[in-house]
Amino acid sequence: MRSLNRFRLITFDVTNTLLQFRTSPGKQYGEIGALFGARCDNNELAKNFKANWYKMNRDYPNFGRDTKPPLEWQQWWRQLIAGTFSESGAAIPTEKLTNFSNHLLELYKTSICWQPCNGSVELLQHLRKELKPNKCKLGVIANFDPRLPALLQNTKLDQYLDFALTSYEAQAEKPDPLIFQRAMEESGLKHLKPEECLHVGDGPTTDYLAAKELGWHAALVHEKSYSYLMKKYGEDIDRDHVFPSLYDFHKKISDGAVVW
Repeated sequence: MRSLNRFRLITFDVTNTLLQFRTSPGKQYGEIGALFGARCDNNELAKNFKANWYKMNRDYPNFGRDTKPPLEWQQWWRQLIAGTFSESGAAIPTEKLTNFSNHLLELYKTSICWQPCNGSVELLQHLRKELKPNKCKLGVIANFDPRLPALLQNTKLDQYLDFALTSYEAQAEKPDPLIFQRAMEESGLKHLKPEECLHVGDGPTTDYLAAKELGWHAALVHEKSYSYLMKKYGEDIDRDHVFPSLYDFHKKISDGAVVW
């Protein structure tokens, strides 16, 4: 763990870094849809959820926060949910849409839908134990809507973190440098320098390269091989800072095998 002693701030992404879905949104949406009488193929739901996710992010960035006039984040999700089911052949009746979407929004704040990624709890426990709280802060930087604090509390990860910063709150989405700068302020650490910060995430562009661009150090948790990443992103990604899981990251920093 000595390799981390140089850092005063260590931050993490959430989705597919600290937490992952228990089942795919397509299957989860299908199960809840059936309760409301909207029955359709889960594979169709998965495909259309993904398509609507990209469409909504393109047309209404940052859960509607960055559009003019701003779109309420709950309405953003209602539109995504309505589009997903409609294109899957089971449109949600207008009078049921609000209750249906609210049910899904509440469900996705809980451990019913989310579970810790491999090694995330053990790593956070170890960091909290080994690093002095007054010298090193632990936080989250995530492209997420305002439900994130509740999700971290419900999955019991909040006990290891000093703060959680969402793109919605920061009014900037990764890879925008503003959200990383805001995290430095959020830490409350005086005279904090970029080179004293480490960000850990699964996004080559939104996490790893974005943090490096600002002068931070970065670790990439990614299931793809380094050769795949090299072909797509070139030599900007350091082979020694790519890990298949947080479990592997934890093991290597404990063994002193990572140099920053």
